[in-house]
Amino acid sequence: MTNPDSAEHHEWLTAERRRLFDFASAARGSEGGFGWLDEAGKPSPSRPVETWITARMTHVFSLAHLLGEPEAAELADHGIAALADQLRDSEHGGWFTSTVDTTKGAYEHAFVVLATSSATAAERPGAAELLTEALRTLESRFWDEQAGLGLESWDRTWTTTESYRGANSNMHLVEAMLAAGDVTGERIWQQRALRIAGTLIDEVARTHGWRLPEHFTPTWEPNPDYNSDRPHDPFRPHGTTVGHWLEWSRLLLQLEASLGEESPNWLISDARNLFEAAIQHGWHADGHPGFVYTLDWQDRPQVRERMHWVTTEAVLAAAALHRRTAEPYYQRWYATFWDFARTRHIDYGQGSWHHELTPDGRPSTTVWSGKPDAYHAYQAALFPTLPLAPSAATALRPAPH
Repeated sequence: MTNPDSAEHHEWLTAERRRLFDFASAARGSEGGFGWLDEAGKPSPSRPVETWITARMTHVFSLAHLLGEPEAAELADHGIAALADQLRDSEHGGWFTSTVDTTKGAYEHAFVVLATSSATAAERPGAAELLTEALRTLESRFWDEQAGLGLESWDRTWTTTESYRGANSNMHLVEAMLAAGDVTGERIWQQRALRIAGTLIDEVARTHGWRLPEHFTPTWEPNPDYNSDRPHDPFRPHGTTVGHWLEWSRLLLQLEASLGEESPNWLISDARNLFEAAIQHGWHADGHPGFVYTLDWQDRPQVRERMHWVTTEAVLAAAALHRRTAEPYYQRWYATFWDFARTRHIDYGQGSWHHELTPDGRPSTTVWSGKPDAYHAYQAALFPTLPLAPSAATALRPAPH
């Protein structure tokens, strides 16, 4: 059985990170940023440069540089250059959704904060200045102090904000705030992350039997019918998204470790409850191996495709719970999830991971096409080797001389 603490397993994880790095390196665009890779690892010329992909790749390459990966520093710098130039609005501030979409979303800004935090820890030129700007934008444009949550999106001139409120973007704001708080030493970011988690998980998810609603009204009332006609949406699917329960489980434990003695008791209990709910309702839910993408409000599988990112977050949640509790139960699940990844998702022929599979394990493109995302798989191959806090880039940062 896979032991998350064994030297042999860590060697395998190191090899997997290098394999992922080699594949992801091809995303470097000749005109800046990182492109969308197809199944074979070739950039898709029909797609624009997207901020979330460029930021995620910059984060990954910054981590790879901190791990001593050759050529990673140059790739991280390439990403920082795109975030400083073509994806940044020099007139009105903030970051565009892509090179063809001038709206400004909390989701994209969360990843800009994460990328610049990791690049700052990696001491990449210009990263610290961009991090300062990104945090200023996050605080002034997206943070709702009264609600203790983030707004979703704005138009280019910051005139109109979307009426929709989303759990997904706020989840990634928690991730970004933890990284930024560690890099800057400003504890307010951990405190804000706790406010988001307290509302969405310890209040909303708890009262819904740990089935986290994803979509909300402007006053943060759950909107269960949202996108009922778009169940396969990659970012805002109808129903509830099992993989996010697992992702939140991990983030709650990272938040607990970051807060230390200040952490409330509910963080560990909620992390356990989310993990159990995901296992109970999402794993093998339709009789086939793996986690379904979404469930309806009667816990019936709605979109049955298996997403690679859900498997990676299952790995990371099990690893975090095992690190926190040392209970063999979570080690067994950790091994189970890696076995599923190795036999189903990892593409040993063309590289990286199949991002989407049919219930019977064949590559699919119902929600995602290609392999644009190294972020989830790379973290799955790294985080089990690190402490729960500080965040990865800070944990890997060389000690000051």
